[in-house]
Amino acid sequence: MTRFPVAVLITTLAAGYALGAVFHGAPGVAAQTGGRVFEIRTYYTHDGKLDALNARFRNHTVRLFTKHGMTNIGYWTPQDGPMAGNTLIYILAHDSREAARKSWDAFRVDPDWLKAKTESEAGGPIVSKVDSVFLQATDYSPLK
Repeated sequence: MTRFPVAVLITTLAAGYALGAVFHGAPGVAAQTGGRVFEIRTYYTHDGKLDALNARFRNHTVRLFTKHGMTNIGYWTPQDGPMAGNTLIYILAHDSREAARKSWDAFRVDPDWLKAKTESEAGGPIVSKVDSVFLQATDYSPLK
């Protein structure tokens, strides 16, 4: 099995569990409709760079996502298999695909992001590959 299908399986299972746990019983969640989408992103790091990536997210990226209108749902690192030790998986929510595009466009040129990226990569690139999958809630999903 290749990295991508394993990543999709793990992120789908993690997303279902996490989203249900995070939003179970949250007032008004089931009533939300419209174009809301979720984005599962999987980052593969170069050898030995996962700690640097986690530090960059912890100290900069999560805050900047919020600044640019993205909703942080959760962040995970696999415990088993070939993805353990070099992979970060996370989920964001966006009001729509268009909102996601606008948020990412603004994030990518944010001076604080550019500074954090440059400083964190002083010893070389951290991320070797990024996978992104957009999801929409089904009509029977408790989270929409």
